[in-house]
Amino acid sequence: MVRNGIDRIKEFDKVLAGKRLGLITSVSGVDCSLRSTIDILAQEYQLAVLFSPEHGVRGNVDAGGEVETYTDSYTGIPVYSLYRKESKRLTREMLKEIDAVVYDIQDLGVRYYTFISTMYYAMQACEHYEKEFIVFDRLNPLGDKVEGNLIEKEKESFIGAYPLCMRYGLTVGELAGMIYEEQGFHFPLTVIPIEGWNRNSIFPETGNLWVMPSLGIPRFETALLYPGTCLFEGSNLSEGRGTSAPFEIIGAPYVDGYKFAFHMNSKKLPGVLFTPAYFTPTTSKHEKKNCQGVHIHVTDSHALCSAELGLALLYAFRECYPKEFAFLPPLKEGSRRSIELLFGNDRILDENVSFESLLEEYHKDSREFYERKKKFHLYD
Repeated sequence: MVRNGIDRIKEFDKVLAGKRLGLITSVSGVDCSLRSTIDILAQEYQLAVLFSPEHGVRGNVDAGGEVETYTDSYTGIPVYSLYRKESKRLTREMLKEIDAVVYDIQDLGVRYYTFISTMYYAMQACEHYEKEFIVFDRLNPLGDKVEGNLIEKEKESFIGAYPLCMRYGLTVGELAGMIYEEQGFHFPLTVIPIEGWNRNSIFPETGNLWVMPSLGIPRFETALLYPGTCLFEGSNLSEGRGTSAPFEIIGAPYVDGYKFAFHMNSKKLPGVLFTPAYFTPTTSKHEKKNCQGVHIHVTDSHALCSAELGLALLYAFRECYPKEFAFLPPLKEGSRRSIELLFGNDRILDENVSFESLLEEYHKDSREFYERKKKFHLYD
């Protein structure tokens, strides 16, 4: 079994002992026995405060739901929100009672999974306020593979806060090392490493139990598809929220599921097959409306190129339903569309830009990023 950083806590006692700690974590912050990192640090060390990312420190807040500042009922420790409408950053007030910020969240290795934006912002705060930063490293469930394009500087946001590919092939500890060096930070950084992980291994090959890092990612297969199918959050198609298979089912009231599944299977995309999907979301887009679309079935986890799959699906829906398909408008006047923030540029909006040209950009960016990231690898 692969041992994550939290499983090696006794080996790194000197890193934590005698320090007032502030912990950024969520429901996935557990050891191999599924014991919460919150409870471990509260019992063994001086855990002074908790910092809540999206979904809450106990994973009890839906996607996009604002997190309040409150007191954790199980430990009596104050919880400061890092997912507030007005700001998603640590403040001087939040940090005044601690010596070090500790980070322990299971990441997906995907650019637009907001936990890594929280980590980046926390590192900026540690630099500004001269605090130590400690990462309990965790395996990347999607392994070493890099896919998709790099985000453009002007499209950076909390959805994608750092210049990464869609699927970036680093652990959070390795990513912290990349950010630290590239940004020229000086605060003390410690990564408590993983033991026994081969970076080409994906989650089912690690011997670990899957804990949903958020309610929208119930299974490993969901996480594997997410780099591609999350793009549908920026469209008028349901990405499966409000069903038992979010990001695995894609559709809308205007889709013919039978015909579209046949169309997608004819493309013979590697690692996947499609069946018609008939569903009625209980929440989110098309709530309580009958929808049709496709259910994506993973047949080969290593062969699947999920970012390419997502792009192929977007182009297919736009081709088959040109009058009905649309990208969602900005949430407020003058702001950018969510698809721009997810995709990383606005070329996806241009109907004159071909699938092949975007795929070529994917391959160019991913090759260059893989070379960039290799110097930060901590594991073979």
